[in-house]
Amino acid sequence: MPLPKTLYILEQVDSTNNYAMAKVHAGMARHGMAWLSMHQMAGRGSRDKKWESEMGMNIALSVVLEPGKLAARGQFYLSAVTALASLDFFSSYAGEETRIKWPNDLYWRDRKAGGILIENVIQGSLWKFAVLGIGININQVRFSSELKNPVSLKQITGADYDIIELGGQLYNLLMKKVKEAEEVDQAEIMAQYNRHLYRINEPVKLKKGEEILEAMLKGVSPEGQLIITGNTERKLDFGEVEWVL
Repeated sequence: MPLPKTLYILEQVDSTNNYAMAKVHAGMARHGMAWLSMHQMAGRGSRDKKWESEMGMNIALSVVLEPGKLAARGQFYLSAVTALASLDFFSSYAGEETRIKWPNDLYWRDRKAGGILIENVIQGSLWKFAVLGIGININQVRFSSELKNPVSLKQITGADYDIIELGGQLYNLLMKKVKEAEEVDQAEIMAQYNRHLYRINEPVKLKKGEEILEAMLKGVSPEGQLIITGNTERKLDFGEVEWVL
């Protein structure tokens, strides 16, 4: 399958999100443009974490979107759509044990296979652009001991993959999911997201400041809050808590 004409291949870059955002600010980006890098020297995850990736081994993809109809449904809606597209892609190879770990990780069983970083350009009250960064472990089999629980597609299946071909597949799935999300009811997308949520209806342990919360994970709200139940129901914002277990 030929690559989409709006998907560009980079041999090396500090961060695909940085590169895409620079194109946006220079007025050189439009809806659907994307960059796939063979090597990120300073890949980034959420909360300023580094994203480790060996040269030519993994997907590092950034896609520029003009939110359009999605803007009225809030920023987390786009995050959910991106997560679902990533899950559709990875599960097509790794199987049904693929999950979305709130708020922005891709998991296989209890191991991290990928992550999402979305950065926005807001002008006044207008959401002008979003840069969707997706990193997924594909062929890498050796990881830093500092990483808690990484896993790659090769470790799961034993096969080697063409990074450019898979990057094109992920891009096509993402753009298809974005188009679908513009037309369907928001509740349907959130139902899909919660259906594939890591540890849903299971006990979890979270840390909020110095407080340890042990509760049942019930889902994620349309606003992106994690819903847990214990003695009472609580809704927690991204950045408010960290996973312990």
